[in-house]
Amino acid sequence: MNNKQKYLIVVCGPTAVGKTKVAIELARHFKTDIISADSRQFYREMSIGTAKPDKEELASAKHHFINNLSIHDGYSSGDFEKEALLKADELFQTTDLIIVAGGSGLFIKALCEGFDKYPEVSPELRETLNEELQDKGLESLQEELKEKDPEYFSKVDIHNPQRVIRALEIIRSTGKAFSSFQKENKSKRPFKTIYIGLHMDRALLYERINKRVDLMIDAGLMDEIKELYKDRSLNALQTVGYTELFDFLDGSKTKEEAIALIKQNSRRYAKRQLTWFRKIEGINWFEPTAIEQIIEHIESEVKESGTETIL
Repeated sequence: MNNKQKYLIVVCGPTAVGKTKVAIELARHFKTDIISADSRQFYREMSIGTAKPDKEELASAKHHFINNLSIHDGYSSGDFEKEALLKADELFQTTDLIIVAGGSGLFIKALCEGFDKYPEVSPELRETLNEELQDKGLESLQEELKEKDPEYFSKVDIHNPQRVIRALEIIRSTGKAFSSFQKENKSKRPFKTIYIGLHMDRALLYERINKRVDLMIDAGLMDEIKELYKDRSLNALQTVGYTELFDFLDGSKTKEEAIALIKQNSRRYAKRQLTWFRKIEGINWFEPTAIEQIIEHIESEVKESGTETIL
């Protein structure tokens, strides 16, 4: 089995489009495991606000990289690249096809293509940017990134201060756009990647996003936020659905304003995710309800590769 062609089936798309359900159905059909590439679902303490698979979903297909970290752990896309490749190698000992599911484009890129090499940055510059974040707020850094590197600004999660600061470190230290250092040559991988992009009518997607936020509130998101409030400065918590409610607890926003902002920022995030994934060469797009067509596409890709079939 180890000499056969290996396949990584990447199920990606915007938030709330239905990636979890599709990934589970594919995993059950192909009798395989799922590697999660959702950078927020890694953390044990963040559940409701990250829309993790529930107990029933986790039981219906084996998932990896969910609840494997604490918010106090430092973790990067480079760390994920190393660990996910090791896990994939382990899984490929007993199967020829693995499902990857998630909406974190940077983490998917790290696993499937390898990570870019960037110039070293001085600790002093990093400290300066973190001080600016505290003194001036994230919006000031977002504006600088938008002005100096609109290409990267259009696809990065601008509500994640760690990502914004990382880009500005490179920009300020080199005078060049962060996106200019992103390589075109992909690292060689011991598997073939088949990208399955999920999409739907934008109005319907936005309606699903709004409904999901309401369901999260009903499910107890506010209690989850209160438990995490003392750690609100941690990088893991600088994300949509959490920062807005921290502002409510601070008294800088009403509850209604915070919830409306979560919906707005989630819709904006979905738009940036689509921008990122649409740039992937060879990606094929499907409605999340088109499971049979997705399976047929995967089977045809495997057969066309000319390798011994695994199906």
